[in-house]
Amino acid sequence: MYWYYGQRHKVFLSFYHRDDQKYKDYIDKYLSGNIVNKSVFEGEYDPDNSDEYIKRLIREDKVSDSSVVIVLVGPNTKNRKHVDWEIYAGLRASINGNAGLAGILLPEFPFRYGTQFDSNDLPARLGDNVDSGYAKCYTWDYAINHFNSIVETAFNDRISLRNKMDNSRLQMQRNM
Repeated sequence: MYWYYGQRHKVFLSFYHRDDQKYKDYIDKYLSGNIVNKSVFEGEYDPDNSDEYIKRLIREDKVSDSSVVIVLVGPNTKNRKHVDWEIYAGLRASINGNAGLAGILLPEFPFRYGTQFDSNDLPARLGDNVDSGYAKCYTWDYAINHFNSIVETAFNDRISLRNKMDNSRLQMQRNM
């Protein structure tokens, strides 16, 4: 197990609940000892509520005071509007500034040539920020052994790389 003796950060885990819940559960069980988990839990928000209301709840209740957003990226994550909204809310300036951003590419992610990936296979807003140099992506195998350093790097990069942040894309209106 990797031990870390630094500051605890408020981390929002963004993921596609149907496909990737087991990875979020693993992080909760084994890796979250040094973070304050701000994630949305299955069924926490009523899907019958309007999109605008859900966006506001996510932003105000979860993401606005998170210092880092970690996106768990499986093969279908890029098609989920809530993931896009969560990344958008994290990058949006708030009373605590904007959040750092990182992606963890899950074992089912469509890698090309070993651990190489195409940013077009990422959620678009995450891909924009990987391409700009604001965010980084890591494989699951790397992340489970270096989770706290990934969080710390994203936290530090939110200030040192702020000029590279790209939140200009229009928000997704529907799942694809």
